[in-house]
Amino acid sequence: MTTARDIMTPRAECVNADETVLDAAQKMARLGVGSLPICGADDRLKGVLTDRDIVVKVLAQGKDPKSCQAGELAQGEAVTIGADDDAAEILSTMATHKVRRLPVIDGHKLVGIVALADVARALPDRPVGDLVGAISTD
Repeated sequence: MTTARDIMTPRAECVNADETVLDAAQKMARLGVGSLPICGADDRLKGVLTDRDIVVKVLAQGKDPKSCQAGELAQGEAVTIGADDDAAEILSTMATHKVRRLPVIDGHKLVGIVALADVARALPDRPVGDLVGAISTD
């Protein structure tokens, strides 16, 4: 049985909720990623910040990325997957919530990220194709 722990990218870096959006964007550029988990002072996951969020919710709204905090963009409870959840749960969670990346949690600790690309590399074509179709529909 393939689990999230088997296919995740480990040691995901967070942006702290009190860091600026500019700091987050610079960290994304340095790491070559399009999203970062947002973590609070208590090391708990608060949400996920994407490059699209920065463009749509900050720049397009005329907000200053130097003064807007990453935590302001965390919306509701973050969609996550447990480290020991199986591939079927990963596919179901991604499809249900129409997300391409899932933070992987062990207890309350962030241990990695499962991206659509990780799923595509690890699983057969048919389930991955079904997932892409589910995520891509409106």
